[in-house]
Amino acid sequence: MSSTDPASARPAEQRRTALDAVHRALGATMTDFAGWDMPLRYGSERDEHLAVRTRAGLFDLSHMGEITVTGPQAAALLDFALVGNIGAVKAGRARYTMICRADGGILDDLIVYRLAETEFMVVANASNAQVVLDALVERADGFDAEVRDDRDAYALLAVQGPESPGILASVTDADLDGLKYYAGLPGTVAGVPALIARTGYTGEDGFELFVRPEHAVELWQALTKAGEGVGLVPCGLSCRDTLRLEAGMPLYGHELNTSLTPFDAGLGRVVKFDKEGDFVGRAALEAAAERAASQPPRVLVGLVAEGRRVPRAGYAVVADGRVIGEVTSGAPSPTLGKPLAMAYVDAAHAAPGTEGVGVDIRGSHEPYEVVPLPFYKRQK
Repeated sequence: MSSTDPASARPAEQRRTALDAVHRALGATMTDFAGWDMPLRYGSERDEHLAVRTRAGLFDLSHMGEITVTGPQAAALLDFALVGNIGAVKAGRARYTMICRADGGILDDLIVYRLAETEFMVVANASNAQVVLDALVERADGFDAEVRDDRDAYALLAVQGPESPGILASVTDADLDGLKYYAGLPGTVAGVPALIARTGYTGEDGFELFVRPEHAVELWQALTKAGEGVGLVPCGLSCRDTLRLEAGMPLYGHELNTSLTPFDAGLGRVVKFDKEGDFVGRAALEAAAERAASQPPRVLVGLVAEGRRVPRAGYAVVADGRVIGEVTSGAPSPTLGKPLAMAYVDAAHAAPGTEGVGVDIRGSHEPYEVVPLPFYKRQK
């Protein structure tokens, strides 16, 4: 659920994470993203990508936006403000959800961690953190709950890949074997207090570690040392984007935006109409669910190239000489060895194996195969 594309406009003053000096010492190519100066790559994007698929990668995700919600009615507030049934989440677990406008348009996709009975941490995409914060503050009116901007209170590191459990186990005594996917527990990692979450955006097993910014460098160095023998490498936002694309994970600003509802994005399952009480966007989302059931809008599909030309966001998807959709994300796939894309296409052309579908790449209609998402699923 995280943003990875560099922002097009450079702000007057970029923010730097607590690991900025580490990235520069490692020779990272830096890029602006949502006002943050972030590592795009350290060397080869392909090598970083394959390291995560086969060994492990270490990411700095400190640009993400943490918002704490506390108080006797914290759960009730989040049930009203978000589309998910947050009150049903047990302490120590997390939930993927969305925050929508009154018209059903997606403001952002989120992960919400229930830290205690009356304490939650909402993690928003970097580019939307202020929008989410403002919406939660506005929607908190009338609830006995506090919404707190904790973006400066956390650094976020992620270790992802098949070797990540062993790497982390060597520097913590936390019960990682008992830590399920989309769960989190407080613990100590290399002597540093951390929230250890079994979450990620790569399609691999892995962990995200929320720590105080002053502990970020110490933790990065400890994880780097712990992973030396098993091929851990530092990874930037570029390979994070190709990893999430292979795993069929949506990216806000590409597969998700305010003009789409969760049902338009094929993610209607995150909307919980059976929870108690009203929530923002409910009426519009009920109508969207009915439309999706009777006459589906464009459907999000996977496209695999028959040739070598790479599609990019915004390219037209064509069939029978007419435009039937639009690419939302595209890149070469290091794992599959072919260019891939996610695209919204007319329902009539969305079935896997549909023939005659192409992507208009600079005037040439390149043939593509329609396939189900995700393109890649790890072996359990």
